[in-house]
Amino acid sequence: MRWEPDRSAPALPYSPPDSFWTAVWRGARNRCPVCGEGKVFDGYLKVVPACSHCGAPLGRLRADDAPPYFTIFIAGHLLVPPVLWIEKAYQPAMWIHMALWLPLFTIACILLLRPVKGATVGWMMRLGFTGDEHGGAPPGGR
Repeated sequence: MRWEPDRSAPALPYSPPDSFWTAVWRGARNRCPVCGEGKVFDGYLKVVPACSHCGAPLGRLRADDAPPYFTIFIAGHLLVPPVLWIEKAYQPAMWIHMALWLPLFTIACILLLRPVKGATVGWMMRLGFTGDEHGGAPPGGR
């Protein structure tokens, strides 16, 4: 007898958003990806345990390292072309590059990180993640 995995889809504790882009857009705007009413964050980056409007379990989702990677990727694609263009056109001293671009990269990453994390949470909600993918332990739990 051969073992067959259970292929039935588990019941989600929430109803996933209708559209991928709707979920991502709502998350990026700090709105619940499911209902579009409640907030995703409590503070700068702490995800609320559950949506205050529909009860979707947002806090169980583990965005982990994806938002910083996406943020650095986006900031790099936005700011590296001007860095290269200014270097080629004007050849400023290295200290000018450092004085100009390091603060701009820092500000860009700080401004992008929260919407990118919200969009990642929306993406995870749309894909049907429940937060139980890592053995059921809640984020930050020991």
